[in-house]
Amino acid sequence: MRSENTLFVGGPLDGKVLPVLLGATGRPPKTYEVPVPHDDGRPPTVHVYRRAPALVNRLGLPSGWKYEYAPEGKDPDEGPKWPWRRPR
Repeated sequence: MRSENTLFVGGPLDGKVLPVLLGATGRPPKTYEVPVPHDDGRPPTVHVYRRAPALVNRLGLPSGWKYEYAPEGKDPDEGPKWPWRRPR
């Protein structure tokens, strides 16, 4: 599988560039979750990052991706948009 070095903005990974696996379409996933373990046995804290275009050219097409920190966490409506599912 291919991977792409992707910039992370905000949160605990601010400024880091990490390799992210690309999907079948050649894009990284829409969200990236980073679990941070605790030393005292509590469940890990999960930090969520959302994909955003890194640069946009004159035609409005993205040329590269970055991940921006989402402090509110994962959106419950986020996921596949099934055609038989009614809008909320």
